Amino acid sequence: MSIACEVNFDGLIGPSHNYGGLSDGNLASARNAGDISNPREAAVQGLEKMRTLVRAGLVQGVLPPLARPNFDLLVAAGFAGSDSDIIGAAARRAPQLLKAAYSASAMWAANAATVSPSADTADGRLHFTPANLSTMLHRSLEHPDTTATLISIFADEERFAVHGALPAHADFADEGAANHVRLSAEHDAPGVELFVYGRDTGEALAGFPARQTRLASEAIARAHGLAMPHAVFARQAHRAIASGAFHNDVVCVGALDTLFFHEHAFEDTAATLKALRQAADGRFELKPVMVADTEVPLADAMSSYLFNSQLLQVPGEDRLVLVAPTETRDTPSVHAYCERLVQSNGPIGRVLYVDVRQSMRNGGGPACLRLRVVMTVAELAACHAGVLLDEELIDELQASVRLTYRDRLSPGDLADPAFADECRLAREAILDILDLEALA
Repeated sequence: MSIACEVNFDGLIGPSHNYGGLSDGNLASARNAGDISNPREAAVQGLEKMRTLVRAGLVQGVLPPLARPNFDLLVAAGFAGSDSDIIGAAARRAPQLLKAAYSASAMWAANAATVSPSADTADGRLHFTPANLSTMLHRSLEHPDTTATLISIFADEERFAVHGALPAHADFADEGAANHVRLSAEHDAPGVELFVYGRDTGEALAGFPARQTRLASEAIARAHGLAMPHAVFARQAHRAIASGAFHNDVVCVGALDTLFFHEHAFEDTAATLKALRQAADGRFELKPVMVADTEVPLADAMSSYLFNSQLLQVPGEDRLVLVAPTETRDTPSVHAYCERLVQSNGPIGRVLYVDVRQSMRNGGGPACLRLRVVMTVAELAACHAGVLLDEELIDELQASVRLTYRDRLSPGDLADPAFADECRLAREAILDILDLEALA
């Protein structure tokens, strides 16, 4: 019997969820910029996805939204006075900065950190490195508060190591677990960690930004004390980035011994698979599932977010389950592929469709919304229990969201100073439910 399990810590979507169009290279974000969002529906949808996994017998956690607006950004930009003064002046003179200060992008917890389980690390601790997210202004604001959140949840230094974010320089650009896959025979067995990067140090590429550097990935692997023969560094295909795959988890997902990916996920697929097999030698036999472009064109994979799905080991099932957005079911080529996938004798036996449309319209599917953390029984007992969900706690969080979140929000509404108080009170109510009041 395994002494470890994979815990999904989903980001609870915050009350300022809006379609600000801030993310260069994120096609969905750009396409829906300026539209009316529904923060209440978004948060309820996310919590329903969490409920689905709880009902499936999985351990599910939640990360609270960060404080928004980020007044530190606005003050650093030269705005002063009362909160109302700052918001009013920013709305008039720098509306793009105000949108960045209100961004709820921390909901996509796959970018919160890179995580290495204790089975892989030299000191036998569970390691976290919060992502600096330095490529995008609105995301670069997150890591100090994300670090504080992780320290609050994983406070036992004998079992957990929460590192500082890497230097906020282009050479160290880091986007967290969205560019990282951990593979193993079982969750508690030593594994192989795959780090995917878009560019080398100092390299300039045309088109959409390549957000992850090899230097950042190597620095994290060293800090986590990984055995380098069991760490693989692979380059993401430039074609994928140019098509809108701003993170590798838009074209690739893995779990246990299975890697599920698009034909154009990696710059050199053969070399990547060879390196993974060499790194896995003696630990497990890699099961690659590559989707050909002739079966699912890259454009369809991008629009449906087939690979931005959760690949999970569900209790009682002998094959993995793919938790996919409903957009995959609604895209003919992708739906047909999924039907063939489950009818095959491969490692993926079922596709479960979930509705996260509010998140999808900003460019984040089921996999974006969660940070995967492999934890032993002892580590689970040592972490902050208030963020581990059951249905009663989900009900309580949904009731709070329905009471405090708006059901309509446009980017123009951010200019209302009263909205800042709404966001603060909504977040404080959530922190109170999760017993994380110290983060207020």
